[in-house]
Amino acid sequence: MTEPIRRSAAESPGTVLVLGGGGMKGVAHIGVWKALEEAGIRVDAVIGTSIGALIGCSLAGGHGWRELAQVARALTKDDIVSINRRAVLFGGVREEAVFDGGHYRGWIDRNLPLKSFVDARFPVRVNAVSLVTGQARWFGTGVDTESSPVDAVYASCAIPIYFPPLRLGGDVLVDGGVTDVLPIRYAAEWGADRIIAVDVGSEMTPPAADYFDRGMIAIHDRVLTLNLQQQRVRAQEAPWEGPPLLRIRPRIGHLGGWDFDRTQFFLEEGYRAAREALQGEAATA
Repeated sequence: MTEPIRRSAAESPGTVLVLGGGGMKGVAHIGVWKALEEAGIRVDAVIGTSIGALIGCSLAGGHGWRELAQVARALTKDDIVSINRRAVLFGGVREEAVFDGGHYRGWIDRNLPLKSFVDARFPVRVNAVSLVTGQARWFGTGVDTESSPVDAVYASCAIPIYFPPLRLGGDVLVDGGVTDVLPIRYAAEWGADRIIAVDVGSEMTPPAADYFDRGMIAIHDRVLTLNLQQQRVRAQEAPWEGPPLLRIRPRIGHLGGWDFDRTQFFLEEGYRAAREALQGEAATA
């Protein structure tokens, strides 16, 4: 279930680009944007989840694929990950996460060009999940323009156990992909005439022989992958009765979401997959 959309706040969009979650694999979204731009496709609005929220709000803030590619190539694990040392001490199980959320939020604040949703160059919405209500909470055009895009993007990226939840107005918010990693149905509810969905989620591949010897984080990561994979399976099996839908699936599902060494490959694979999907669509039109 999703919260009601305030229809009076914004005109229903035409072509909506949905950018899914997938950690560093979301760099592929940048390559997709380049391919769409070259093809002359006008995107009227963007919906983003997790890394897709970061890319979507960056685009709405004025960054193009060149600027985003530069940011992505410069990104290192240390920019995102800083260990919460209290979490590894005796009694650390009471800590909210193993990483320092302030460190990651600071990086978002320094690099996100969109500082207010009212300044967005086109409609944009991003999702998080409320641990209080269990429902999706949406930020952005027509739903919540008062909250900071930095807070909204952090909440949408706050993977449980890895990053602390965002506490906002009595709510406790985590990664939007926990319940909807590729919100194409929400795009249809918004009023999209056409949906272009970029799926950078994980595939279920057998874990390494010593995988489960790595501790609780590895086990949690496997559970999260199972959850996301089940979302993908249900979405693919469910009949689609919405507006025309173009799915773009880069061949990166077998790779990890914490892979900071394949940035260029992710960029190129997103571009390749988008061009292939667009050519296939044109051939069947």
